[in-house]
Amino acid sequence: MKLQGNLLQIDPKSTEERITYFIQDYVKKAKAKGIVMGLSGGVDSAVGATLSVKAVGSSKVLCIYMPEEEAYNKKDHQHVKLIAGNLGLQLKDVDLTRVLDTLYKSIPDFESRDALSKGNLKARTRMLILYYYANHQKKLVLGTSDKSEAMIGYFTKWGDGAADIAPLMDLYKTQVRRLALHLGLPPTIVNKPSTPGLLPKQTAEKEIGLKYEILDLILYGLEHFMSTNTIAKQLNLSPKTVATIKNRWLQTEHKRKMPLTTKLQFRTINADFRLIREINLGEE
Repeated sequence: MKLQGNLLQIDPKSTEERITYFIQDYVKKAKAKGIVMGLSGGVDSAVGATLSVKAVGSSKVLCIYMPEEEAYNKKDHQHVKLIAGNLGLQLKDVDLTRVLDTLYKSIPDFESRDALSKGNLKARTRMLILYYYANHQKKLVLGTSDKSEAMIGYFTKWGDGAADIAPLMDLYKTQVRRLALHLGLPPTIVNKPSTPGLLPKQTAEKEIGLKYEILDLILYGLEHFMSTNTIAKQLNLSPKTVATIKNRWLQTEHKRKMPLTTKLQFRTINADFRLIREINLGEE
């Protein structure tokens, strides 16, 4: 197999239809009243919001923009309002500045220079807000993580990685961008640098160390059982670069799974316990 961009081509119309049906069907089966999701102004959340509106209608989609003083970006805010206006969906602004300040002051050993822990605290605070509204309005939380970031663990465990459904998680970032263009999203949103928006001037590609166009091909090769040396040779990269990505994939597996437990009983949660709705357990 030759690693090149055309491997990542998708049928955007079919992809749109399948994801839309997935959201619609899941909401219906869960007997939920709609979707709650964070809207950041980035391409992933813009695509998630667009497909949610197509699935259940704008009146059943609540998007929440959660700025905070340290990482506030005026352009992102403008893009949030543009997306919400174009889709005609419900939008709430929840400023997290005071909440986070209170958290920082409440933690006896809080270290503001620990950027990773501080950023993860912010991401988990966002999820608290989303789940409050989801509980209050009897809706489901829709996550917007894509496959590129999910595979290398570039997300916060129990933060942006926590959701009831994550319909974009089997699309690489470059594929999400292609789908976004198909959906008619503005190129300024589709092509702008991705960021978790947790720290000032933070960009995903800078932290990952690769452009998504290269990262996605590495991940595609790993997904299809290609060796690191073969991937490196085809993409004109050092084996160390590819090995680093592979190690991130392997070492972050815990972030993509429910907590492990000790095997003690006949059937164990999250190991070999499968519920079959058609069987009336315990009844003759």
